[in-house]
Amino acid sequence: MLILGIETSCDETASAIIKDGREILSNVVSSQVKFHKNFWGVVPEIASRKHIEMILPVIQESLNKAKVSLKDIEGVAVTFGPGLLGSLLVGLTVAKGIAYARNLPFIGINHLEAHLYACFFKYPHLTPPLIGLIISGGHTELIYISKDKEYELLGSTRDDAVGEAFDKVARILGLEYPGGPVIEKIAKKGDPSSISLPLSHFKDNETLDFSFSGIKTAVLYYVEDLKRKNKPIPLENIAASFQLKVAEMLLKRIVQAINLRGVNKVIVAGGVSSNRFLRSFFKEKISRGVDFFFPSMELCTDNAAMVGICGYYKLKEGKTSPLSLDANPSLRII
Repeated sequence: MLILGIETSCDETASAIIKDGREILSNVVSSQVKFHKNFWGVVPEIASRKHIEMILPVIQESLNKAKVSLKDIEGVAVTFGPGLLGSLLVGLTVAKGIAYARNLPFIGINHLEAHLYACFFKYPHLTPPLIGLIISGGHTELIYISKDKEYELLGSTRDDAVGEAFDKVARILGLEYPGGPVIEKIAKKGDPSSISLPLSHFKDNETLDFSFSGIKTAVLYYVEDLKRKNKPIPLENIAASFQLKVAEMLLKRIVQAINLRGVNKVIVAGGVSSNRFLRSFFKEKISRGVDFFFPSMELCTDNAAMVGICGYYKLKEGKTSPLSLDANPSLRII
């Protein structure tokens, strides 16, 4: 079965062709970073307009790379939430049009669930129960996946998503946007123990929620203090210390979730899961007997392959969506 996957939840216009849920025939992503970097974040209006410009060329390129045509497609999967409303509507409208015109099965995909399926794609024999952590520029969710593949939200961020925190700290340090890759790069030259940064705490000790605004503010105050004293700003050390503290925050919640649900498998997905330091830190610091699983690098950030993969398995289970399906910017994992 050939599935056309379409992803336009934020600022990447993406299309992919998936064969039988196990083979990626094409995975085309058109990034908008250069249009948003001057604003230090995604501008919804710009994102929507760029999606309109790129959606049809990107779909055609994915078909060309896969050496197939729309006549060969047997199902259409598209992200319908969460994300930016205008962006979601572009992909959703085009996907509906293709499905209607070709009389094809249509399935709306939860963007967060698609991130998880990117990990299942790499490890086809991986089975629940397990803990899932989705970390990206817009999301930080800790999830329990039961043996029946039912989702339970254990914790989420109360303020900034982890990727958003990387972006804001990068801006404080005068670095480029997006902040994640550049902080990871310069942190390699820094001493992660050189600067003391706070680990967020809640009055409710049993919560599994996250907070990254405190550490972001601590970095801001530290930098401003150095500027007042006309002292040099140790970018590498700040980046390394910030990255380490974020890793500690995430791991603390992972360990709590593992103990709470009694599982020994953890999947980490989303754009920030491509951070090599986080990957190695989790594996090194966790107790023996717990295994971590990460998607391949190309499937960490937003892409249509993960949407098509998720769509294939949904269709295989007989699940479809009505063409009346609307975009849901605030869609949750459960």
